[in-house]
Amino acid sequence: MIKRLMVGRPLANEEQEHQRLPKWIGLPVFSSDAISSTAYATEEILFVTAIGASSLTLGLSKLIPIATAVALLLAIVAFSYRQTIFAYPSGGGSYIVSRENLGETPSLVAGASLLVDYVLTVAVSISAGVAAIVSIPTFQSLAEHRVALCLVLIAFITIANLRGAKESGKIFALPTYVYIVSLGGMMLYGLFRSYFGDIQPVPFDPDQFEGARQIGGSLGLFLLLRGFSSGAVALSGVEAISNGVPAFRKPESKNAARTLVWMAGILGTLFFGVSVLAHRLQPYPTHHETVLSQMSRVVVGDGPYYWVLQFATAAILVLAANTAYADFPRLSSIIAADGYLPRQFSNRGDRLVFSNGVVFLAVAASALIVAFGGVTTALIPLYAIGVFTSFTLSQAGMVRHHLKHKKPGWRGGMVLNGLGAVATGIVALIVGITKFTIGAWVPIVVVPLVIAIFRSIKRHYERFGAALLITPEDVRREDLTHTVVVLVGRVHRGVITALNYARTLRPDHLMVLYVASDDEEGAHMQSEWQRFGFDVPLEIVHSRYRDLVAPVEAWLDDLDGRWRNDMTTIVIPEVVVGTKSLANLLHGQSALALKLALLDRPRTVVTSVPFLPEPPPATPSPAEAEAATNSLIA
Repeated sequence: MIKRLMVGRPLANEEQEHQRLPKWIGLPVFSSDAISSTAYATEEILFVTAIGASSLTLGLSKLIPIATAVALLLAIVAFSYRQTIFAYPSGGGSYIVSRENLGETPSLVAGASLLVDYVLTVAVSISAGVAAIVSIPTFQSLAEHRVALCLVLIAFITIANLRGAKESGKIFALPTYVYIVSLGGMMLYGLFRSYFGDIQPVPFDPDQFEGARQIGGSLGLFLLLRGFSSGAVALSGVEAISNGVPAFRKPESKNAARTLVWMAGILGTLFFGVSVLAHRLQPYPTHHETVLSQMSRVVVGDGPYYWVLQFATAAILVLAANTAYADFPRLSSIIAADGYLPRQFSNRGDRLVFSNGVVFLAVAASALIVAFGGVTTALIPLYAIGVFTSFTLSQAGMVRHHLKHKKPGWRGGMVLNGLGAVATGIVALIVGITKFTIGAWVPIVVVPLVIAIFRSIKRHYERFGAALLITPEDVRREDLTHTVVVLVGRVHRGVITALNYARTLRPDHLMVLYVASDDEEGAHMQSEWQRFGFDVPLEIVHSRYRDLVAPVEAWLDDLDGRWRNDMTTIVIPEVVVGTKSLANLLHGQSALALKLALLDRPRTVVTSVPFLPEPPPATPSPAEAEAATNSLIA
C-alpha cells in the first residue's frame, strides 16, 4: 500500500508508448543538468583564478576569455552529439558509439566514465542546490544540516523517478522554465544597467573572501588551465540527450536533435551572459553566499524577484540530478544487456522505468554526499574528467563511423567530430593534470576499477552460459533412480501430508530422516514412529553440536554411495500460520537454512510441503496440547 502511494499503480507494457516525452518535457528531463551548471560554473572559475597566488582583480580579468573558450567548446560538442543522435537513434551515446566503432575496451571506458559521472552529477547538483538554499539569509542557519538536506532531496527525486519518466518530467518542468526565464531576465537587466545605468559593483567583504588579496598576485598558465577546466563543467550533461533518444516521441531522432539545439543555445547564452555580468559586477568567491546570489541582490535587490530567482536556482540545481536519473538507469540497462552489469539492471519496474538503476544511483550518490560533507567545491574536481573522457571517445568513434559508412555530408561531419575529439581530449588532459592532486585522481582510479568489475561480471555470465549450453548427447534420456527423503522434526499431522505428497512422486526409494541431539531423543522418536504404525522406514542421525545442516549433508553424502545415477528429493513439512502473520516469527527457520545450504548440491531437489493447522474438533488434554506445542515449535 505504501509502495502504491509513493510510486503509483503498475503500468502495462502497452502503456510504454504513452510514456514517451514531448520536446517541452524532454528539455527539463535531459537538459536540467547542463542548464543548471550556469548557476555555479562561473563561480567555480573564480574559485580557482581569484584565490591563492592570484587575486580577485586578476581572476575577473580572465573570466570572459575563459567563458568564450568554454562556449566555443560547447558549440563543437553539441553539434557533434547532434550527429550521434541521427547515427545511433537507439540511444546509448558514447558507450554505443565506442562499442560499434572503437571496440570493447574503449566502450567500457566510456560506459564506466559516464556511470561514474552520473553518480557525481547527482552529488554535485544536490549539494549545489542546498548551497543555493543556505545562501538565502533566512535559511543560512540550515548550513550545519547540509548533509541531511542533501539526503532528503535525493530521496524525493528518487521517488519521483520511480513513478516514471513522463510523470517526473512534468514535476520538474516548471522549476526549470522558471529558472531559465528568471536568470535570463536578471542577466539582461543587469547587463543593461551595467552598460547604460548606474549600477554599483558587489560590495566587497574581506572577511568572507576566500582569497588573501583583492588586487595584485600572479595568474600563471597552470591556474588559467585549472580555471578553464572548472568552467568546463558547464558541458556536463550535454551528452544526456544522445543517451536517451528512445525516450522521445516519434520521430525520436528529430525531436531529440531539436531539443539538443535548444539546450545548447540556452546553456551557452546563460553561461556566457552570467560570466560577462560577473566581470562587470565583480562578485567574489565565498562559501557563505554564491556568486549568483551576490549579483542578484545588486541587480534586483532583496525583493520578490530575488527570492524567485534563488528558489528557482535551488530547484533546478536539485532537479539537475534528474538528468542522471534519466540516463544512468537507461545506460546501465544497455550495459547489463551486453553482460557487463547484473541482468537486474535491464529489468523494468512497475512504472516501466529501470528501477534497480534508479535505486542504485540514489544509494551511490548519497554515499558521496556523506563522504564529502555535501560541499560542491569538494566534489567538482572529481566531476569533469569522466565527462570529457566520454566526449573524446564518442567523437573519435563518430570519426570512424563516417569513414566506414560515408553517408552524404560525411566529410564535414568527420572534420567536426575530429575537431571535437581533439578539443575534448585536450580538456580531459587539462582536467586530469591540473586537478589530479585535489581530487581528479579519484575517477582516474575508480573508472579502471569499474571496468575490472565489468569484465569480471562478463566472465561470470560467459562461464555460466557455456555451462548451460546443451549438445545432442545431452538430450538423450539418462536412466536415473529417484530417492525421496522426508525430513521430520516431530510426529504431527503435517508429516502425514508430506508423506502423502512424497508417495505421489513415485520414488524408487522412500525414507524418513530425523536428526537427534542425543540418544534419548532418538529413542523417543523411534518409539513414536512405531506407535503410530508408519510404514516408511525411519533413519536417525545424531548431531553432537545440535546442528541440523551439517548432519543432513553428511548423511546425504553417505546416501549418494548407496545408489548410483540417483536423483534425491528432500521433502520438508513446514507448519505455517499465514504468510502475513507475525506469528511466523515464533516458529523456527531451520528449513530455510537447510534449503540454502543444499541449493548448490548436485542432483538434489529441496521442496517444502506447507501445512496449515486447523483447530482441533475437541479440547485437547494438557498432555496432548503440550505434545502439539512441541511439534509446532520444532
